[in-house]
Parts: sequence; C-alpha cells; structure tokens
Amino acid sequence: MNDVRRGRLKVYLGAAPGVGKTYRMLDEARRRAARGADVVVGFAECHGRPRTEAMLDGLEVVARAQCAYRGGYFEEMDLPAVLARRPEVAVVDEFAHSNVPGGGRNAKRWQDIDVLLAAGIDVVTAVNVQHLASLKDVVEKITGVPQHETVPDDVVRRAQQIELIDMPPEGLRRRMAHGNIYTPEKIDAALANYFRPGNLTALRQLALLWVADRVDEALHTYRAEHAIGGVWETRERVVVALTGGPEGDTLIRRAARIADRSAGGDLLAVHVARSDGLAAGVSHASLARQRRLVEDLGGSYHSVVGDGVATALVDFARTENATQLVLGTSRRGRVERFLTGPGTGETVTELSGDIDVHRVTHERAGRGTLLPSRRRTLSTARLIAGPVAGLVLPVLLTVCLAQVRGTVNLTSEALLFLLAVVGVACIGGVASAVIASVTASLLLNYWFIPPIGQFTLDDPNALLALGVFTVVAATVAAVVDRSLRLSRRSARATAEAETMSSLAGSIVRGGQTIPALLERTRETFGTDSAELVDEPPDHEVGSGVTTVPAGPGAYLVLRGRTLSSSERRVLAAFAAHVGSAVERAQLAEAAAEIEPVKAADRLRTALLRAVGHDLRTPLAAGWAAVTSLRGRDVEFSAEDRDELLATADESMAKLNRLLENLLDLSRLEAGVLPLSLRATSLEEVLPMALADVPDVDLRDVESIPPVLVDPPLLERVIANLAGNAARHTPAGRRVMVTASALGGRVELRVVDRGPGLPTTGREGLFEPFQRLGDTDNTTGLGLGLALARGLTEAMNGTLTPEDTPGGGLTMVVSLPLAERVGQSDVAPVAPTSYRAP
Repeated sequence: MNDVRRGRLKVYLGAAPGVGKTYRMLDEARRRAARGADVVVGFAECHGRPRTEAMLDGLEVVARAQCAYRGGYFEEMDLPAVLARRPEVAVVDEFAHSNVPGGGRNAKRWQDIDVLLAAGIDVVTAVNVQHLASLKDVVEKITGVPQHETVPDDVVRRAQQIELIDMPPEGLRRRMAHGNIYTPEKIDAALANYFRPGNLTALRQLALLWVADRVDEALHTYRAEHAIGGVWETRERVVVALTGGPEGDTLIRRAARIADRSAGGDLLAVHVARSDGLAAGVSHASLARQRRLVEDLGGSYHSVVGDGVATALVDFARTENATQLVLGTSRRGRVERFLTGPGTGETVTELSGDIDVHRVTHERAGRGTLLPSRRRTLSTARLIAGPVAGLVLPVLLTVCLAQVRGTVNLTSEALLFLLAVVGVACIGGVASAVIASVTASLLLNYWFIPPIGQFTLDDPNALLALGVFTVVAATVAAVVDRSLRLSRRSARATAEAETMSSLAGSIVRGGQTIPALLERTRETFGTDSAELVDEPPDHEVGSGVTTVPAGPGAYLVLRGRTLSSSERRVLAAFAAHVGSAVERAQLAEAAAEIEPVKAADRLRTALLRAVGHDLRTPLAAGWAAVTSLRGRDVEFSAEDRDELLATADESMAKLNRLLENLLDLSRLEAGVLPLSLRATSLEEVLPMALADVPDVDLRDVESIPPVLVDPPLLERVIANLAGNAARHTPAGRRVMVTASALGGRVELRVVDRGPGLPTTGREGLFEPFQRLGDTDNTTGLGLGLALARGLTEAMNGTLTPEDTPGGGLTMVVSLPLAERVGQSDVAPVAPTSYRAP
C-alpha cells in the first residue's frame, strides 16, 4: 500500500502573456527557499527577459534533457532527474506545454506534473488563461490567434491554490512598449494585434470569471464539509420558484431583472415536484415554455423532489447559497386562505432566515387556483381531527336538534345524523366513521327514539338503526379511501413522469456528460453527493446511503438522506439514464477507435483510384514518346525528335513530382518525415518557391524576422499554394504574397482573385485525392493542399483559408518565430505530428 502523501499543486494563472506569472512563480520559489524549504527549478521559461532570468540566481536548477526528434534537438524537463532529486517543492513552468514525442515521455507537461504530485512533491506552475481548454475557441475568436497548447480545465481546478496574475491593459501595453516582454522588432506588431486594449480587456474578464467560478466551487465544498447552512452573500444568486402556473413568465422576468442588477449575478429557476405528485395548477406545457425562457435569459432550470414545497424551496436555496428567493403571491382568495391556513409563500418567509424573499404580484393573484388545491391525503392533522369530529359533531348536532324538538320528525333527525357520519368519514377515514356512527346511533336512540331518555337496545328498530349507521359509514369511508388511493397513484405517476421528462429534456438539449447527470441526480433528490461506483458500498439501513443498480457492473450511490419508496422508484429511472450514458460513452470510444481504420481504408481506396487515373496519364504520354523514338518504321525530323524527347521528359518530371508527393504524404501519415528546423528568413525561401509562378506581387517580406522551419519543406508549401492560386487567378490578375509578424508568429498570405469558395465545407480542401471546385482532372492527384497543410503542421504551423476582400481565396500560413536556444540554434518547440483526414 502506498502511504506517500500526494503533493500540493499551486497554479499562477495569467490573464494574458507578459503579466509576470513566471516572475511571481520564481519569486515564491525564492521565498520558500529562504524559509528553509528544499526547492528546485525543474523547468522555467524566461523568454530572454533579464529581470525574470535574474530570479533564477540562488535557485537550484535541474539540467534540461536534450531530446532528438525529426532531425532536430529540443529541450524538455528531465522528469527522471527531478524524481531522483526528490525535492520538497518543484517549480515547473509552461503547464500546458506539449512534450516532444517519443522516449517514453508523457504527451503533456501537466501529466509530468501529475507524476511529481503522485510522488509527494509539491509543484508550483504557471499557465495563461488562453491555454484553458474550455476557453480556447473563445480566445481565438477574440484575438484571431489559434491556441495549439491547452490543458483540461479539470486539471487546473484540482489545484489546491490558484492565484490570478492580472494587470490593467494600459499597464501591460506600457510594459510591452518598454521592451519588458518582447524584443523591439516584435513590439509594434504585438501592440497592433494581439495586445490591443479590447483584446486584453476581454482576456482579463475571462480570467476573472473563470477564477470566480473556481472560488465559488471551493466555497460550496467548504460549506458542505462544515455543514454551514447560513447564506454567505459572496455572490448574488436569485432563485425563482415556478409552479407551472401562468404567472411563471412574470416571475422569471422579475427575477432576471433582480439578478442583472449585480454583475455576475446568477438566475436559478426551480420547480418542486412533490413525491406524492399531488400539486395543484401544474401545467407541464407551461413549465417547458418557462424553462426555455429561463435558459434564454442566461439562467438555469432545476427540478427537485420534496413532500413539503416550502421546505424543499428553502433547502434548495440554502444549498445553492442563494441570496434572494422570488415567489408569486398566492392564487387563493381571502376566504380560501382563511379556511385552509397559511400557504407556501408565508411558510417560505418564516423558514427563509437570512435569504431575502420577494413576493411578486401577478394577474392571477387572489383569483383562485386553476385546480382544486385541497389536499387529498390523510395528513396528521386529519388523522387527529377525524376521531375528534366523530365524537364532537354528533354531540353538537344533538344539542341543536334538542332545541327544535317537535318541529323536525324522527326521519329527518336520522338523516341529519347520517349526514354528520358521512362528513366525518370524508375527514378521517374508516376509523373516524365507525366512531361517529356508534356515537350518533347511541345519541339518536337516547334522545330522539321513544321512550326518550332511555336506551332501548333490545328494540329491533334501534339495532337496525345502529347497523344502518355503521354500514353506511363504513361504505362511505371505503369509497373515500379507494378514491384517495387511486388519486395518489395517478398523481405519483404524473410526478415521476414530470421529473423524468425534465431529465430527458436536459440530456437532449445539453448532451450532458456523466458527471453532469450525477450532479442533476444529486440536486433533484436533495442529497449531499451522487457517484457512480463499480461495487455497491457496505452500509447499514437508515445510514443515509441509497444504492441502485445502473447497468452491468455499475451502481448509483446517493449519500445524505434516506429516500422514500416513491423516490427510490424515480431514482431507479435516473440510474437507468446514467447507465445508458455510460454505454453511450463506451460506444463512442469504440467508434473513435474504429474511425482511424475507416479513414485509412478510404485513403487506400482513393489512392488506388488516383493511381489508376492520374498516374497513368503522364506514364502513358512518356511511354508513347519513348516507343515512337525507338520505332524503326518512321523517320523523325530533328524537330519532331526534340518534341518527343521534351514530352517524355515533361511526363517523367510530372510523374516524379506525383510520386514524391505520395511518398511525403505517407511519411507524414507514419510520422517519420525527417525535419531539420532552423532559423530561416522568408527572403531565402521565396525566390525558389515562386520560380514557376509568373508575375507574383510580393509585399512586406523584407522586414519579417526569421522563422523556425525546414527551408526545403517551406519552399514546397509555398510553391504548392502559389501554384494553386495561379490556377484560379483570372487572366490579367496577379497572385499576391504578403507577410506580417504578430504574437510570436509570422503569417504568410497567398492571395488569389478567383471565384473563391463558400464558407461551409472548406475543410474538404485539405483532404487528399480530391480537387474541390476543380473540373480539370489533368491538374494532378489533389494532394497539393493536403501535403501543404501536413508539412506546415509538422513545422508547428497552421494553414487556414480566408476570404479575399473583393473576391477570391487567401491561404494563411502561420509559422513560429525562431527562438534563441544556445548553440543548437533550434527552438525548444515540439512539432505536431500530422495525420491526414
């Protein structure tokens, strides 16, 4: 058994590049070392910034490992060396970094850090907000710069400490202008592009909101662990209670306005489905419409099960740390409220404590419920009131009839007593009816059947009256009980169907994952936790743990309270949904494993078709020319001979290019394409790449800093893109090639003025063995763009299509700038292996 304490993780989260997260991380390392802690620097990326590099002075730095990959050498953290050193604290920068493939290393640095944590080593690391997987697309939309390195949000959220390193946009731009972030030649491009004030403000807001959510999760966990029921008003949360009535739309909009008054306020709508299903005025169509309205307003919809609506509402609000609760005023009239006592609103107000309760008026207020609201179950009050009424009501009736003796005959008196017995049966059931019938028959016999003032039990008529009273009372009570049982059964089925339809709607709309389904289950049944386990836990009856099977080898376990039998039935249906989600996840994994095989099969099929057509054309032309030259029956002139030789040479050259493309594509598929990355200027590559493209408009390439590429491969990429652009550019127009530098990368644009392509389906451009939009089958195998993207990605670049202003298509090649890495002149950037679609 491993008794090693797992290390603690601290993450410095930067709102944007250059805010100083690496500096702060190294500053903490120095402070810990000064306090006597054993601290080493496993990996720190200073980006050539003198002040950051100075922070390494006095700290023990583990030498980096030199890793060979595709003809180049890269520096990575030496994980075995750090583990062998076993410090108390390891400082590891670039949390989202991708390691160089091969050599038994983990794919990502965060996985290396997890190994260190498992070994009991505390780790301090840093990451920028744009590297969080959930924000990758948002950041790319804001800045226009794609993010190639990401780390799962859950990995960062598991950190024991997350510290946000933030800076106002103006201060960060000043730091940039002073040369504290990038070298002088990169400053202007960075300030004009990635580091625009709007971009920095948006990144800052994303970071603040993400950290706020993380802090909110930590607060929720702390409150649950310490059983804190009081509301901590750290964030405005408004809960609106929905009954399914027509007033719901009004309540939702009012609650949304209350939530909007506070920046970052949350809107939560909740509907309580009673476990017995007996709720008045519930319209499932209205609930579905109101749910859509809540989601349109940016809120979330919740459904919980509870016998007491007021208690369930307050419990939900406290669990969510809500600050305000919005209810509608009662639909009951004054008389009904007087007869039936306080309603849900009054009870919620009494139970709310430090939660503010808003009672919102609406057009249905005081106009009565849509359905009878009287409860049909025998509550504790009715069980007590029934026998009391069985004793008191006949006595009161006797007193009243005694006052009018002589004006009402015996038949009418007997019928009034029978009516009283029926009323008591409706209130208290069979037992109360029997008590009422015995009391009424005795009083009728003593006070109203001659001789008055005596019991005549030996009289057959008296015995008959007593028997009739008893039979009638028992019959009425039995009918009432049967009606109530059928009503409860029907209502319970309705409540269960309502809860399950709510769950199914959540799954259909959101495609919820298994963790989300578990959270939905925990919330619905008001438990402390819900988890999926392989084996049922051992627990005693009444321990607050409920276990139901959720498929083969899976069990759904709820902890926190003991569920009733009706709730267990609904829970079994929830477990079935969770089991289905597990099966779907397993099927998705199996399908994902099959997909590469299907893609390879499609690739082979396309290759065979292409070889059977495109390769045959130059081969046939060259063969025909060589066969004609070897023939003895025709005497060719010198001009004809030269033309045939030129045809053969051109055909063989074309065939050679096609075969080279096929070989390179296969090497990319296998991940064995040799690379020799070095600092290269565009002026070194462009002349040879554009040699076969006549009359190119070349702009803004002289001042571009060197990029880290393999020159021959970049030459082939540009040649393929320029040749493709030339084929689509109308006569009289020129292909334009331009470049710009921003955010540590260079963007090279190859622009044509052709017909362009629709936005949808553009990724099909990069599939091998097709010619999207081409009708000329003599232009080749359709490998040019597929190979260009593969070669670009192998050099840590990207190739994306854009619309050309005024018409046409622009191919954008984004490449990393060369970095200083000592004498090797190779930047420590791991190339991304390419797999063709």
